[in-house]
Amino acid sequence: MTFLSLRARSVLATLGKMAVSLIILLTALWGALALWYQLSGGTAAQGIGALLWVALGVASIALWWMRGDMRVLLPYAAGFILLLVWWSFITPKQERVWADDVARNVTGTVKGNLVTLDNVRNFDWRSDDDYTVKWEQRSYDLDELRTVDTALSYWTGPYIAHTLISFGFADGRFLTFSIEIRKEKGESFSAIGGFFKHFEMSLIAADERDILRVRTNARGEDMHLYRVMMPKTAMRSLFLAYLDEAQSLKAKPQFYNTLTANCTTIVFEMVRRIVPGLPLDYRLMASGYLDRYLFDVQGLVPGLSFQQLRDGGHVTARARAANDDADFSHTIRRGMPGYDEAGYPKLQMPKQ
Repeated sequence: MTFLSLRARSVLATLGKMAVSLIILLTALWGALALWYQLSGGTAAQGIGALLWVALGVASIALWWMRGDMRVLLPYAAGFILLLVWWSFITPKQERVWADDVARNVTGTVKGNLVTLDNVRNFDWRSDDDYTVKWEQRSYDLDELRTVDTALSYWTGPYIAHTLISFGFADGRFLTFSIEIRKEKGESFSAIGGFFKHFEMSLIAADERDILRVRTNARGEDMHLYRVMMPKTAMRSLFLAYLDEAQSLKAKPQFYNTLTANCTTIVFEMVRRIVPGLPLDYRLMASGYLDRYLFDVQGLVPGLSFQQLRDGGHVTARARAANDDADFSHTIRRGMPGYDEAGYPKLQMPKQ
């Protein structure tokens, strides 16, 4: 065996060792975060558990490099298997002390064209922590569906937005659906926590004066609203898909996941069942660019540039000015692409 071949084997062995060490470090990080977000016993127990797990991973790597014996990795491997078993037993729950705004999930029944929804949220928000709780029962005639709008509410820069879908009816009412984390009292959103079974999922149906206004007026978010061009049959199917999702959550709670089960990906999967062939795209993850995706697949009002649609649907200032307006929904739509100067739809969609 030549010197060069020996050297090549040594280099490959070192690279392999480095690769395995990296895998251990990554699993140690994952395990530490899993323990931090899921270990019971409070912050102290979570912190100690996370630190001990990281220490085990780092110590295992150090011993392996010093001794050159892979058997020193066996305790870490056994611990990681036990961690995965524990993780598999963590399941979502229906009963917790929920925050007021997600205390109830919408449910509904369908009889012919008439949909009756229970637990429609219609809070009166004075600030993010000062509000009047109000849950209502409402009925809607699916034959009277006229519009579907997508609202993108930006709360952390241009890359990420919360996606809401709003249905407009011939009687002038609007109903908005929103997939959200189901916070417990005192909790706040954590994107990292959303990867680690930290939040159950909530499906909220709400009056626009509640669910849009709280974001623009109480939480200081920036909102763009777009008319989505869908045939009436597709609008109806999407509305009913939300009811199916509500029924599924009622039967079996689910975890929210920052990447795979969030306010945008779940809606996309519902729409994709109605409109087959919609392409996957990075903008479904970077939800702040979802409007550009909708424009590219020709889902928005035709005949206008993307910038015209974006500028025309920038409703933040209108929403703040319409804070006390009982006709909030039409006020924020005045002159918006697809709506007239009174905020009523200009373009009627075909049934098919």
